[in-house]
Amino acid sequence: MTILDRIIAQKILEVKELKAIYGVRQPKPVKRKSLYESIQKSNTMSVIAEVKRASPSKGDINQKVDPVAQAKQYEEAGATAISVLTDRQFFNGAMADLSEVASAVPELPLLCKDFIIDRVQIDTAVHHGASIILLIAAALKEEQLRNLYGYAKSLGLDVLFEVHNEEEAETALKIRADIIGINNRDLKTFNVDLKVTERVAALIKNENIVVVSESGIRTRKDVAFAEAAGAKAVLVGETLMRSVDIAATMNEIRIPLPKAVR
Repeated sequence: MTILDRIIAQKILEVKELKAIYGVRQPKPVKRKSLYESIQKSNTMSVIAEVKRASPSKGDINQKVDPVAQAKQYEEAGATAISVLTDRQFFNGAMADLSEVASAVPELPLLCKDFIIDRVQIDTAVHHGASIILLIAAALKEEQLRNLYGYAKSLGLDVLFEVHNEEEAETALKIRADIIGINNRDLKTFNVDLKVTERVAALIKNENIVVVSESGIRTRKDVAFAEAAGAKAVLVGETLMRSVDIAATMNEIRIPLPKAVR
């Protein structure tokens, strides 16, 4: 089994647990700034800054992190949005982290970063304060993705639709996703290649679609590469989690976009 296969198998078990708690409830989303509008209006590269303790590929990153303190530093440093890893089995995250960050940072768009396969997970994310959910093309069939995308949108949520190759990008376009995240990390092998953004973004020629480059973003040069490929935003986790000066790191990667230069 690939790492992704193992994660999805675990999510199937978690969904059964969640349905016992949230199966008959549909939480009302809390109003936050729109991720889509925030990115489209920005004159600099937008940064979705992630709270992340560990990962299957990197092991422990920052186990002692205080999610609230980290999120507040992100906000003060100019993050466009905050992502919170909530998967507990593979990333050592927790829904409690999401709730705490939601209370401490009430305005910025807030992403529940997890492997969503069922509506009940969306309800759970909303219940804990999320305004954005993640859908991963590699994890589900097109019809499942379409149904979950429509459900999230019906709740007024933003959806970060994650793809890794051309075929998945075509699926995103068919579903009419307006925020497409291109993951430079192959979720089956966890290998990272920034050229994935360059290759896949070439298929996304609609200026009304926001492209987000995810994974492997470490330096200003990496961000410039993603911007040249068509990205207007980057999702950054490990680099910020390991940073000893978040404000300086954020300033380094929030490069001006060409329209701002002109």
